Amino acid sequence: MYLGLKHAHSGLRWLVLFFLVWAIVNAFQKRKSATEFTAKDKRPTLLALITTHIQLLLGLVLYFISPLVSFKEGFMKETVTRFYTVEHLTLMILAIILITVGYSRAKRKTDPKAKFNSVFTFYLIGLLLILIAIPWPFRNLGAAWF
Repeated sequence: MYLGLKHAHSGLRWLVLFFLVWAIVNAFQKRKSATEFTAKDKRPTLLALITTHIQLLLGLVLYFISPLVSFKEGFMKETVTRFYTVEHLTLMILAIILITVGYSRAKRKTDPKAKFNSVFTFYLIGLLLILIAIPWPFRNLGAAWF
């Protein structure tokens, strides 16, 4: 079960990144124009929100069953254990909170420009936090590309 969840969590990362970039590019292109925030514009923002929340649920399950997460004495001195126990979780939850706030703010705004600005700003900050928190293979944290 652990291995399957780990692969699902790792693979879903690419969908999350794709939908976030799609939503950010869409908001960036349309925030300068006076176009309406249509259902077509809502699609990438909603898909990004849904995939990040699914990723959060998978990550929380993994957090409680993973052998990489440990609160043993001295875990803060071990780079890999500290990363998965504290850093990864904290940054990802913060990113998902920002993405959720951006979506909620955009939903409440009436001005299309304000909606696009909200999505662009919050989703971009969330994406940057996610990119920092992903255990990329070149960081030597025991993760692979997939």
